[in-house]
Amino acid sequence: MVRKASMEDIVNIMKIINRTIEEMHSYNNDQWDENYPRKEDFINDIEKKNLFVLEREEKLGGFVCINKVEPVEYERLNWTLDEDAAIIHRMAVNPDYRRIGIGTELLKFAAEFALKNNIRYLKTDTYSVNTKMNSLFKKCGYSFIGEINFLRKDKPFNCYEKILQISEREKNEKCSESKKCEAGRRNSQSCSTFCGI
Repeated sequence: MVRKASMEDIVNIMKIINRTIEEMHSYNNDQWDENYPRKEDFINDIEKKNLFVLEREEKLGGFVCINKVEPVEYERLNWTLDEDAAIIHRMAVNPDYRRIGIGTELLKFAAEFALKNNIRYLKTDTYSVNTKMNSLFKKCGYSFIGEINFLRKDKPFNCYEKILQISEREKNEKCSESKKCEAGRRNSQSCSTFCGI
């Protein structure tokens, strides 16, 4: 089950982060370290309702942040579409639950979440030496767009995109949901549909 993360998840999230960093460094991947990602990043994600966790056997199997915040470095690349995109950040799988499809399930959720919010475009990036994430993105149908560089990192980051397909029926359903949501906003009512990321 995938659900929105809560502050009660922070302790387990950071345990997964620390174990992931240790594993990354064991094969000379310094994508994550003591400077990033930090506890504050996940607290901010939760406050903005952008962090989602996947549970397995009542334990945290993995998590992913989905928002519309693009790194400024993305501007240097020639993306296929010039439209709103859902951006995938800070994704990790609990080392105790590897190789059972959790990473694939998180990316599938990201696609479904984007479509539910009338977004058909996904963007993301990962360190060029992070072979596991690079392989996962390719396996899940993401296309390589190009490389960018971030400060304090010696090697480039690979950027990926995925254009989602939406049927006419789904378009009509999303349109109806969007209209209901807009009406709710005009009436200052809470909206059950997530309008924008």
